[in-house]
Amino acid sequence: MRTEVSIGVPGALGPDAVRVLAPRIERAGFTGLWLNDTPQGDSLAGLAAAAEVTTHLRLATGVVPIDRKPAPALLADLRRTGVPEARLTLGIGSGQLRRGAVDAVAKELLTLRGGTGAAVVVGALGPRMRRLAAEHADGALLSWLTPEVAATQAQELREAGRQAQGERPRVALYARTIVDEASRPVLEREAAQYASYPAYSANFERLGIAAMDTTLPLSGGDLASGVAAYGDVDELVLRAITPTGSLDDLLTFVDRAGALLA
Repeated sequence: MRTEVSIGVPGALGPDAVRVLAPRIERAGFTGLWLNDTPQGDSLAGLAAAAEVTTHLRLATGVVPIDRKPAPALLADLRRTGVPEARLTLGIGSGQLRRGAVDAVAKELLTLRGGTGAAVVVGALGPRMRRLAAEHADGALLSWLTPEVAATQAQELREAGRQAQGERPRVALYARTIVDEASRPVLEREAAQYASYPAYSANFERLGIAAMDTTLPLSGGDLASGVAAYGDVDELVLRAITPTGSLDDLLTFVDRAGALLA
């Protein structure tokens, strides 16, 4: 199996900047562009802009929280923006929901799969959400995992998917990534921030890993060897961490990452 490599950037970057960035990602040979969705960043608007200036780049949301944007609103946005569904992966997640999160995601997932031809994947942290992704979605989006844990979870997802659907669910994984040492303080701050969130803190403790252990390049290695270590997932999304998060920084990230992986 060959792991595809994509780029992930903040949705708040905005459509105009995405129009500049997306063709560079496509020319560098990456599989796709993933945009997160926040109140300040409409991922589908950004992906619509990317679709206008690329020909085959995969387009993905990582992830749209269903507590802020339930399935009917998401489908309406999809129709409004006109993102080509054949190139689209809709990533959804539970957002700030705590009680009944799995059941709530299951309900929205059913509506989405009946209302769009796009692939739908579930952002999955715990075992119940991963099982939902395996049994009822097109795949799962994992995050903050070491290569070893990612391999174990990917195997479990595929086995559960085969048993429930007779299909092999797609497994994607976000890995926070830097391409220069100037970005390391930003990476360390982001790792510390996620480690402070109760759900992630509990997950790191349960898995016996630290947030920084899941970032690229891995300790003592380079980017290429780090990417190769995640060979058990179908798609590895390099979540670009740069000194300022500016468009210029992200363009530099894409160029350097492409060269390092060539």
